[in-house]
This record gives sequence, C-alpha cells and structure tokens, in this order.
Amino acid sequence: MQVLVVGAGVIGLAVARAAARRGHDVIVAEATGGIGNGVSSRNSEVIHGGIYYPTGSLRARHSTRGRRMLYEFCASHGVAYKKCGKLIVATDVAELAKVETLLIQGQKNGVEGLEMLGGNAAGALEAELFCVGALSSPESGIIDSHGYMLALWGELEDRGGRIAFETPVERASYAVRQWQVQFGGDDAGMVAFDAVVNAAGLGAQALARRIEGYPADNVPPLVLAKGNYFGFAGRPVFSRLIYPTPVDGGLGVHVTLDLAGRMRFGPDVEWIDRESYTVDPRRAEAFYDRIRTYWPGLPAGSLVPDYCGIRPKLSGPGQTQADFMIAGEGAHGLPRLVCMFGIESPGLTASLSLAEEVVDYLIA
Repeated sequence: MQVLVVGAGVIGLAVARAAARRGHDVIVAEATGGIGNGVSSRNSEVIHGGIYYPTGSLRARHSTRGRRMLYEFCASHGVAYKKCGKLIVATDVAELAKVETLLIQGQKNGVEGLEMLGGNAAGALEAELFCVGALSSPESGIIDSHGYMLALWGELEDRGGRIAFETPVERASYAVRQWQVQFGGDDAGMVAFDAVVNAAGLGAQALARRIEGYPADNVPPLVLAKGNYFGFAGRPVFSRLIYPTPVDGGLGVHVTLDLAGRMRFGPDVEWIDRESYTVDPRRAEAFYDRIRTYWPGLPAGSLVPDYCGIRPKLSGPGQTQADFMIAGEGAHGLPRLVCMFGIESPGLTASLSLAEEVVDYLIA
C-alpha cells in the first residue's frame, strides 16, 4: 500500500517508520526544509512516566506503553537518553493532597516505581529543594529529541521510505479507491496514494479543511498555548527533573535538564491567538515567584530568556484538558485517512505507541 504521511515531526516520522516496517511504500511530505521544524523542535525533551492522564485515555495508554518502547528504541538505535527520574513536589498541605491523587492515578495507569516521599526524604535527594512532600517517578527521563528523529528517519529510509521536503499539501480528494493529493512547491503536481495520515501538528486542522468531503463540523478547534522557557545562568543544582503541582493548561514551571548538562525552567502557559516564538523577558518575574516556591535559593538575575514552543491544544483556559484525537474513517467517513489532532505533551513519549495504532487504522 502506498502511504502518504503529512508532517516530518516526531509523530509523522514515527508513523512513517511504523508503516514502512509493515511493508508499506511510504512518502512523508514536509512543508519546510527539514525534520522537526515545528512543535517537535520546541519541547522539553522529557520522557514522561504516564502519571497525570485519565486512565484509559489515549494519553495514558500511549504514554506508559510508548515510554517503555522509547527507552528500548533509544538503547537499540544509539539515541542519547538518561533515566534521571522526576520529583513532583508539594509546597503546602493543599498541594500535597493533589500530589497524593497523582500517585493513585499513576498506579492506575501502570506506571512503575512510584513512591511518596516526605519533605526530609526529598530534601536528602535534592539539597536545594523545598517541599512538604514529593512523588518520585524513577522511570521519567530526558532524550536527545533530534537524535531520536534522525534515527526514525534513518530507519524509514532503510526500509525504502523517503521524505519530500518543501512539499506542502494543497488539497486532497478521494476518488476511484485512491487519494488524489495536490502538492505545491518546486515539484508541484498531483500524486495518487492508497492511504493518507495527517500528522501536521499545528497545521492539522487547516489541512483537514483542505480535504474534500471532510466534515467541517468534525474538525476540532485549535487552541494555541505558548510555553516559554528561561535558562539558568549557572551550574545546575538539581540532578532530577523537578515538577511543581500541575496548573491549568500545563504541568507548571518545572526544572528541565538536558543531556549537555544545562538546566532551564519552563514551560509556563501563555494563551495566544496567533503563532509567536519570542520569549518576553518580562515573564521572568513570574518565573522567579513560581520557582522560589520549591527552590527558595534561586539567585536574582539568574534567569535568561531561552526559547518557546506552542502546544496544539484542543481545549482552552478553564476547560478540562482534551485527550489526543485520532480521527479514522469512523469519525469522518473517508476511507484510509487518519487525522491526528491535539498531539501535544506527552506526544514525544507516546510517539512509537501512537504510530502503531495509526497504522492499524489504515488497514482496518
């Protein structure tokens, strides 16, 4: 079967690899000139345990299973990673009650090794940390996300697949048992495929509207939530990921480590109405306030604007967080078409598991 995957981010590459491993002829159409130039290049590179998400949801199922698959993939493909662990911290009694519910939720989701720690025990692990209690997640970690995407691309090519860069999809229609896809770019033209996967990230809704016959009412809203990061101008003081109690729209301003030994903080949640990739230095004031709740020793003047990303959310401020959406034929009535909407965190962690489910949709 000839399969077109739209989008060469981590999700699109994982789906393309999975389809190629099943013996399909795969082409990835990417509007930019490289891989991972959208959402995938602007995340925290965290491998999540799978704690936070409602049991049975796509997020819960694919985060827990995908995390296990991801560690195995990294080990077998030479992708750099570190299982550094994570502490979700509570700084008062009210937060402690919330963190204890996360322990129960994580256990329901099958997350291994979770343990509640008292404030003194957490402080013994991380000397600079202040908290009254913490949930320890030893299975959480960090990854070289670009190295991961390069490995996916390499395996895709090894199995005969390829990526067409600077090749935007202008429209698509289904006729005579095939998808007719019109491409733009230097090699513009119409090409036929047996199946199409829309993994266009922030552009997934716009692409769905360019698919002839796709019900307009079935295209979910796109809600943009910008996440800003600030770097720390000094040596790291934590050896684990440190997460506060979750907030509306995100997991709170947390300590993120990278494989190069740097420490940064973020992301926050900034609801926006259009794409913007500039970090406002004035947001540092709120970062200092939030970080000092669990790291009182954060020095003044030590935060510097770093980078930001945009979450392609399906729900907005004050709303219950929407689950991932994988829209197959049952959702829109069009054969061998899968549209993926709202694939934000923990999309990187879930990518390999999500990819297998998407390919199953194509041959169902």
